[in-house]
Amino acid sequence: MRISRKECGEAVVLAPAGPLIGTEADRLRKRIAKVLEAGAGALVLDVSAVPFIDSQGLEVLVDTTEGLIRTGKALRICGANELLNEVFELTDVASLFEQFDDVDAAVGSIG
Repeated sequence: MRISRKECGEAVVLAPAGPLIGTEADRLRKRIAKVLEAGAGALVLDVSAVPFIDSQGLEVLVDTTEGLIRTGKALRICGANELLNEVFELTDVASLFEQFDDVDAAVGSIG
């Protein structure tokens, strides 16, 4: 899995490409931790290139969200496909994330 990083104002946008499963999910967890330790003002996760997610990937998103909530922040997710949205709904975690259609909308919500 490739994980690109882009800074947009106070937000850091991470964009994983590939399935968010197993060891790849752990790679994303470590990358998110580095971004947050560096003091990012906001985190946007662009999942438009993530075709599917397993329980480990979902755990990374939930753990990240819970950690951000404790600091008064939120995880913004954008570009989720129909399958990811269905997984979020079926596992009852959709309400944990702020979801947007694209990066511009997610970054525009920060302020």
